[in-house]
This record gives sequence, C-alpha cells and structure tokens, in this order.
Amino acid sequence: MSKVNVAQVRAIEQRLASREAELRSRVREAKEALADRPGTGAGHVEDLGEEGEQRFRNGIEHVELQRDQEELTDIASTRERIADGSYGECVDCGQDIAPERLAAQPTASRCVICQGAYEKKYGTTLRYST
Repeated sequence: MSKVNVAQVRAIEQRLASREAELRSRVREAKEALADRPGTGAGHVEDLGEEGEQRFRNGIEHVELQRDQEELTDIASTRERIADGSYGECVDCGQDIAPERLAAQPTASRCVICQGAYEKKYGTTLRYST
C-alpha cells in the first residue's frame, strides 16, 4: 500500500460507506419514481411543449441515475484496492497517489499526472475517471 496510513484509510472507508448509503438511497428513489410513471415514463402531458420538457427531465434523471450507479462501481473498486493493499497506488504508473488527492477524491485510481494523460487521450466523458 502507498503512504496512506491506517487512520487515513479508515477515515476514507467511513466516507465511502456514507457516500455509498446516500447513492443507494438516491438510486432506489430514482428507480421507484421511474416505475411509478405510467407508460413510457412521459406521464400525462397537455401539449408538445410539456412533452418536450418531460423528455428533457427524463433524460436528466437517466443521466443522474447512470452517474450515481457508476460512482457506486467506483466505490466498490476502491474497496477492492483497499482490501488487496493497492489503494493509493496509481493503476497506470504504480507510483503513490498524493494523500491530498485521495482526501479530495477517495476513489482516485490514478496520480494527477496519469489522470491528466488519461483525460487528454480519452477526452471528457460522462463518467468521472478517477
């Protein structure tokens, strides 16, 4: 494991658990809301303008749900790295990830340099690559 000490790892695990609970609640609520909508999820609309607004809202809700599910995946991957002792090591270069970066982004899997190179190569995507 990197220079991250046991106390820092425990604090990060607590943050991850809290964030995971929050995300699971949001995902569950979003899925329940989608299930409660009649038909295609558009609901009853009065005119084409309302239909467009409803489709826009549905699109945003879908993207938010996808983002939350991807963050849950990142949390699970982080827990795996903690368990196998590789937490805090860059998945690309193997160097230590700065503790300040991990404090700001506990699911970070790359050092700042490698993350910058990754973003330059793959561009910006919906998913935050950490």
